[in-house]
Amino acid sequence: MKRLVFFSLVLCPALAALAAPRITFDSMLDELIDLEALTRLPDPPYTCKQFSSYDRASTDPAVPTDANWFANADRGQVIRVEEGPRGTEYVLMDVDGPGAIVRFWSANADDADVVRVYLDHAPTPAIEMPLEKMLDGSTAPFLEPISGVRGRGWNSYLPIPYGKHCKVTSSDLSFYYQINYRTYAAGTPVETFTMEAAQAAMPKVEKIAEALKDPKKAFETQAENLRIGNFSLPMSPGRKSPLYKMPGPGAIYYLTAQVEAKDVEKALRGCLIEIFFDGHLPAFVQAPLGDFFATAPGINPFNSLVGGAGKNGVLFSNWVMPYQRIAGIRLINHTDDTCRVTMTYQYGERPWRDGDLYFHAKWRAGHDMPTRPRRDWNFVTLAGKGRFVGDMLQVSNPTTSWWGEGDEKIYVDGETFPSHFGTGSEDYFGYAWCSNEIFTHAYHNQVRCDGPGNFGQTCVSRFHILDNIPFTRSFRFDMEVWHWKDVTISQSAMTYWYATAESTDNFPKIDPRDMVVPVVKLPDIKQVKGALEGEKLKILSKTGGNTRTQESFTWNWSGSEQLWWTHGAVGDTLTLGFPVEAAGRYEVRAVFTRAVDYGILQLRVNGEEAGDPLDFYLKDDVKPTEELSLGTFDLKAGENTFSAEVIGANPDARPGNMFGLDYLLLKPVK
Repeated sequence: MKRLVFFSLVLCPALAALAAPRITFDSMLDELIDLEALTRLPDPPYTCKQFSSYDRASTDPAVPTDANWFANADRGQVIRVEEGPRGTEYVLMDVDGPGAIVRFWSANADDADVVRVYLDHAPTPAIEMPLEKMLDGSTAPFLEPISGVRGRGWNSYLPIPYGKHCKVTSSDLSFYYQINYRTYAAGTPVETFTMEAAQAAMPKVEKIAEALKDPKKAFETQAENLRIGNFSLPMSPGRKSPLYKMPGPGAIYYLTAQVEAKDVEKALRGCLIEIFFDGHLPAFVQAPLGDFFATAPGINPFNSLVGGAGKNGVLFSNWVMPYQRIAGIRLINHTDDTCRVTMTYQYGERPWRDGDLYFHAKWRAGHDMPTRPRRDWNFVTLAGKGRFVGDMLQVSNPTTSWWGEGDEKIYVDGETFPSHFGTGSEDYFGYAWCSNEIFTHAYHNQVRCDGPGNFGQTCVSRFHILDNIPFTRSFRFDMEVWHWKDVTISQSAMTYWYATAESTDNFPKIDPRDMVVPVVKLPDIKQVKGALEGEKLKILSKTGGNTRTQESFTWNWSGSEQLWWTHGAVGDTLTLGFPVEAAGRYEVRAVFTRAVDYGILQLRVNGEEAGDPLDFYLKDDVKPTEELSLGTFDLKAGENTFSAEVIGANPDARPGNMFGLDYLLLKPVK
């Protein structure tokens, strides 16, 4: 049987059968790296659901409008507001136990201020700390990479179990969040989290953290306990390989694949892998070879708990795949080119027990999909019993604009309203703010994003280990198609789950014509002639707040960037220098940005007020202004000044007092 390098962290199955199923912080730490546990129905049983800041205007799927089912004001939405000895507290989560928090995500944890976790109705919080310190990986027991920031998304997977009840609050409102949590069957003994117990468990926390830093190394197989099979096969167009069999009862513990081809990207999408268990048809695993390993299109290096891709081009899988009698692997080349596929498979004896589940992995594609009207796109619909354990999404985006504003919606066991309602596609995949940063993590990854912006091929994945979602009757996962532009996109999804043999899914037979990589062409980037780009102007002074260059192809800024000033207080002033070649009288024109958390500012040129104050608030959207005239001014040769002073905010605006300058444009006046 495959064993972990940190084998002492996982309870021996024989001993587990003799022990009472008591849930503790210590036992849940083991689950962070225990892939074997996913192969069985959970014991003790539990459900997994989510609290989030999704827009509460989304109430009715029968009203598929931006004002209802696709509403997008996902920031600062909470259950209620409470006043108490600690001041105003915004309630993010309130649920009866026994249960456990298994994931906490935010796009802007630094805006949440203090988060408090109250357990079992205690009047004082078990955890009280700035949310950014809980999620950035710097503070014990929330260590990197159990917690951490990637792709501008803040995540913690540290388990927080509770016996009776859990309430989570924040002391500020203007942030995005998702909290995934388990609820165990009534009467399940759960030992409530304490910081003291967490401190006592720090040696194990540190070992788990080390394992998650390099999962491939931590989960090396022990070859003496496994049988190894391999083949290296030239695959001509249309060729179907032999069925490579493994006797049981047993489990596949490790797979690798490497492809040699004139066009490797094309071969990885065009070669189909099928894995059969115990004679069940159709195959429980059916997918393009690269997509099965969660990299598409092509080879994109990453290292996750369940598999990845090496820089040497070797793809690997750690999923545990049990079977009773026999398993088999087969490949089919659906391309018009010859390629060579080299595979190894490691398997070992493993008894089949009551409650064991079969591994499933299947793929679907949608080509030439219009982004209007908005709609929910189905990843998977299942009937039966099992656990959902992850997915990979690959998007072919023909514009630089953001494709992933869509929320995940997960329905379990006949729910009519999703028990997971997200705040954006990138938020589900653990990052934020349309980030095109490439990153890898044990549980979530962005392995490809061509750019510029979000143009081209993007590949993201999330693997639900501690936050897997059990189902006893049915499971459905939808993701909104919510693109900033009215365009045509293509996308495909790889879904992973465990289920009983009797369970069914809604995947049709894969059409070889779908097994292609869509070609996308880069559009022109807007560049205003003569513009003095805001992000390139010299910052002469700033009395408060933060400034940086913000890149986005979504909002059509000139040169795709703006100067962004955030969190200035009333009275704060930002002063910029801008060059003028020849002295004279000029009309000064400018483009700014409007959004829900932007302020009211007084603008000045060389100290002279440029008209009345401007209110840059815009409800539920982000848009550049029209090119505005700030007036006519006498400008000197050399450096002149442009300044913006925060004088207030619209009553409906969210905190932030933000200001964005796309560009200035000077027009000589005769």
